[in-house]
Amino acid sequence: MSTHLQQGFQVDPADLPSEAVIFGSTPAMCEVRSKIARVLDTDFPVLLEGERGTGKDLVARYLHARSSRREGPFVKLSCAAIPQRLLESELLGSEEASAHGKSEKAGLIEIAEGGTLFLDEISEMGSILQRKLLHLLWDGRFFRAGSREERQANARIICATNISLASAVKKGTFRKDLFSQMDVMCFRLSALRSRKADIPQLWEFFAEKLARRFGKSAPKLTPAILHVLEQWHWPGNLCELENCIARVIILGDDLAIGEGFRRRKVPANPGNGHAERGGRLKAATRQLAAEAMILQVLQANRWNQRKATEELKRGYRSLLYRLRKAGIVHRPRSRRAFPRSDGRAGAAE
Repeated sequence: MSTHLQQGFQVDPADLPSEAVIFGSTPAMCEVRSKIARVLDTDFPVLLEGERGTGKDLVARYLHARSSRREGPFVKLSCAAIPQRLLESELLGSEEASAHGKSEKAGLIEIAEGGTLFLDEISEMGSILQRKLLHLLWDGRFFRAGSREERQANARIICATNISLASAVKKGTFRKDLFSQMDVMCFRLSALRSRKADIPQLWEFFAEKLARRFGKSAPKLTPAILHVLEQWHWPGNLCELENCIARVIILGDDLAIGEGFRRRKVPANPGNGHAERGGRLKAATRQLAAEAMILQVLQANRWNQRKATEELKRGYRSLLYRLRKAGIVHRPRSRRAFPRSDGRAGAAE
């Protein structure tokens, strides 16, 4: 079934990552977590704002799974994926009389009976349907397209947007009264570049998830890899990080991280520091490549550090420094090693 139009399913809290992964540890996201906890058992509409890939879908599922409506269905509709002429019937349903009788179609608001309706990319909704959504939020009443029979909804509505609705109101593309209704419970999700301290936890979650999916071992987050990740500006946020980890697992090569970043240009804008971050990223990627080469030479020489220094044409103390900096202080137990972030060596299974 399309991820843009889902006919309803139950969300098992056990299938969700921990709150520490969803919200992280930054002050801004901790505040979001605290405020969301206060609205879990209410039916008040919620608005989630954040860039693409910041986890709005995940937070919406969390809201549903922790609410009093958890036993009901969770239904998602992407307003950008459905043509405007069809969006109303998908959301509110439709009725049409014909020579063969009346044709009826229940909308997603009815399918979400007793549960939650998640409207993603709400800014893409047309002005006429925005007005109908406003009335739905006010008193829960609506009409199917082509029908004069008023119906009563029984679903909590969560909306999400990747743009500022306040700016959309100023531009005249979004209704001010609808925004005022939705803005009462609005939560802004931080971009990954603003919560880089959460990368280790996110890496662990995505790595284990993807390793199970692909039937491979989960790569460890080494200090060298973390240093590279911290230099990137993450325009794709959590989705980009997940794809980055998937690349490492599938290709079986830590250097796939740096290669993926090098193919993408970092905007050279001194005003926002992208140029400086681009330089740091290149340096961190070179460091990762150098450490990978040292590992290969050590493995080829059966971890004889004296022989490795001769082949690398590097001083013995310099090699030891590099090894300690990369978190490698012991010989791994298998031919391929993923140095651990806690300073101990770990072997890939």
